[in-house]
Amino acid sequence: QVQLVESGGGLVQAGGSLRLSCAASGSIFSIRAMGWYRQAPTKQRELVAYITSGGSTNYADSVKGRFTISRDNAKNTVYLQMNSLKYEDTAVYYCNADLISGYTTALYWGQGTQVTVSS
Repeated sequence: QVQLVESGGGLVQAGGSLRLSCAASGSIFSIRAMGWYRQAPTKQRELVAYITSGGSTNYADSVKGRFTISRDNAKNTVYLQMNSLKYEDTAVYYCNADLISGYTTALYWGQGTQVTVSS
């Protein structure tokens, strides 16, 4: 059983910062990539950023220069540092992990954490 647990969401004023964390636990052999997605009301879930096991990163254009993704492989944890937050960053943020558990490779999701940016 694999579980992803996010934390760090909350309410912040525009221009402020938040740091999200997502820890993966359970029967994990290895994690290939971890990422953050978000879903705003009435919108589809969209990729925010991801990071591979080797440290390569990719960002949505809307967050480049403001958000930074990082990971601690020893702790199976991924972070999302969000600076210069905007009202349009308001969404539920989900982390995911592309990992190997037992003999299975699968994509796991966390339960989501709410980020609300007030204008």
